[in-house]
Formats: sequence, C-alpha cells, structure tokens
Amino acid sequence: MRAFLFSLLALLPATDVALAQSKSATKSAAPPANETRYFTAIDGFMDGADVILKEKRQGKTVTSAELDVCYSPSKTSDRRDRFVVTLTPNGQALTGTTQTLGGKAPVSVSLQQRPNGETFDFKGVIGIGTATHEVTSTDNADLSEKEFQENQSVDDSIAQAPKDFTAVSPEAVGVRVALEGASDFLKTLKTENVEVSLSSLSIGCDALRAGKLVVNLTVDPERAAAVIAKAKAFPGVAAAGWTNGIVDMDRTVLFPAAGWRDGGKINREKIANTITATLSQTLEAKLASAVWDDASGKLKMTFKRPSETFPALQLTEVITVEALVSADKPGGTDKLMLWLGNASDTTVDENAPPRLGLNDDAPGEEEGEPRTDGGAVAALAKELKGQRWDSESSTWQ
Repeated sequence: MRAFLFSLLALLPATDVALAQSKSATKSAAPPANETRYFTAIDGFMDGADVILKEKRQGKTVTSAELDVCYSPSKTSDRRDRFVVTLTPNGQALTGTTQTLGGKAPVSVSLQQRPNGETFDFKGVIGIGTATHEVTSTDNADLSEKEFQENQSVDDSIAQAPKDFTAVSPEAVGVRVALEGASDFLKTLKTENVEVSLSSLSIGCDALRAGKLVVNLTVDPERAAAVIAKAKAFPGVAAAGWTNGIVDMDRTVLFPAAGWRDGGKINREKIANTITATLSQTLEAKLASAVWDDASGKLKMTFKRPSETFPALQLTEVITVEALVSADKPGGTDKLMLWLGNASDTTVDENAPPRLGLNDDAPGEEEGEPRTDGGAVAALAKELKGQRWDSESSTWQ
C-alpha cells in the first residue's frame, strides 16, 4: 500500500507539467491577429501616379485589399483622374475591375505581390481603357495604420476667424468647396471683382481624394469679409476665410488708424500721397504713376530715375513697387497695417526716337537679392508713427 501511494504522488508533478504544456499549446494555436497595412510609395506604378494600396491581413495572409490610384490620363496635360478598385486576393495574386471616376474608362488590375525580406515586390498589369500599363516595383515597405494616419496632411490653411492678420493675409481668401459644386461657385465669382489664382483651379490628387477643391482668391481687404460671408452661404462650400497671401511681416508697419480714415473707409488718396512721397525720397526717383487696383486693393506705383548704366546713353531706370493697406484684423479696429512689396526695376530708352532696344538678359537661374529700396519700410514706419514686426518675439515693436 505504501509503495502504491508513493507511485501516485510521483505522478502528480508530471500531470501538472502536461496540463501546462496543453494550455501553452492551445494559446499558441490562437489565430493570428488582424491588421491593416498601407503602401504609399510604390515606384514603377504608372508614370507619376500617386498610389495608395490598403491591405487587411491576418498574419501574413492578405484577406482584402483596395487600390487607390491618382494619375494623369495625358502626358501633355496636368489634369488628373482617379480610380479606386477593390482587389480580390488569391494567394499572391490581387485582381479587380472598376472604372475611372472622371473619364469613366474601364479599369482592370492584375498584380502579383511577393515578400522580399522585410519589403515586398509587385509585378503585373493595369489596363485603363485601351491603354496597358506594366507594373514592376521592388523593395516596397509598408506602413501601419498609425504611421499612415500620421503621414496624412491636414488642410488648416483657411482661417475662418483669425484674431489678426499676422498669420494670414488680409487680401487672400480661401474657399473649400465640393468638387461637384466648384464649377457653379466659380461662375458666381465673375461678378465679384476678385482675382482667382489659376494654380488653385488645378484639381490635384488631394482634392480628388477629399472631394473638395480649395479656391484661392485675391480681393480688396475692405471687401474680403463680404466675399467670405457670401461664399459661406453657397451650396457645397465647407469653409471660407483668410489664408496665406502676399503680406510679409518683415515689410509691414502697424500704425494708428486715426486720421487715415474717411467715413469709415481708408482714405486712399491721403495714404497714397504719403507712401509715394516717402518712396520718392528713399528711391531718389520721381513718381510716374500710382493706381489703386479695384480687385486686389493694391497700390501699384511706378518711379523713374536716370540709369547709371552707360551714362552717356541717358537711359531711364523704371522702378515698380506695390503696397497694401488694411485693418490689422477682421472687423472694427483702431489700427491699420501697411505692407510694402520689394521693388523691381527695368531699364529703358525714353529718349527721342530712334531709341535703343534693350534686353534684360542678366543671368536669372537663381533668384538674387531683392532690389534695395533705400530703407523705405523703416522710413514709412517713422512717417506713420508706426511699429515694425519683430519675428523673434512675434510681437509689434
């Protein structure tokens, strides 16, 4: 009997070990976790195409995939089209069909995806309409969901209620409008006396994926708030406000509005006389013209002085400068701000005919330093009893 009990006790530890091994085996046999991975930089995937391949995987097995391709349908055009196709995985093969969103051309996709160490290779064919595109791309790294989201750009370029015009420009307006309503919205701007940025009419990949276009406008600062309010009421407009524009804070003066307004509006004649008189002194040049642009609200000035190039020819140097005057913030304020653009110049022969034809063929591959204006911004700050912007402290000094 004693021998039997000892034998039974000897078996107990082995039983515990067997149970533990059984539980460990059951735990290791759990199915692999599901995760989402992205490819966002696949080279050799149609010339100049912007590609996002999204895959859902269970372990190393792809269970579903979606291919989003933004591409140029013509080599001679900047126009973009896009297709999004659901791909069916079958081993290493990914296949699917759809049509392009713009041109409605049929699309077929047949890809082979092979692991290559820590990266992946793709090979296959994409058909769009009658065109066939070969795909050969190697060493592509994938991203996690978190990494993909961190790399997505956030469009915060439109400030609908800025506290002032130190971060956005008083003449620059941005409107984010749904693509399907963009054409009708743009047609309404024909009667608004604004300038539309041509580059903002190009519908890029970000706009196609977001389904929204950001239209950039230049408008007289005194009418900007009214244009923004009208834009916000238009169907399909998601946001409208001020954005980045021409104003460079290093060339801006903040000064009291008292004495520079007439009936609630800026006295443009008085401010123009002050600006042109100051510039005539700093540039050592005579005023030729000064005109306010009704659409943009800019003061466009031209000055002339004798050119120092080959004095015997008595050539004339023509200097052009732009300025902008506005309130320093949206709504009522007792301060105005003046921005003065960099001066540019050209040399012409204004003598009695026959005149010498001149071609400004100076090397211009790299942008040089802007032409000196004789310290015009500092002179205007003194004349207007104003303050200059200090970029280090981000305050007016």
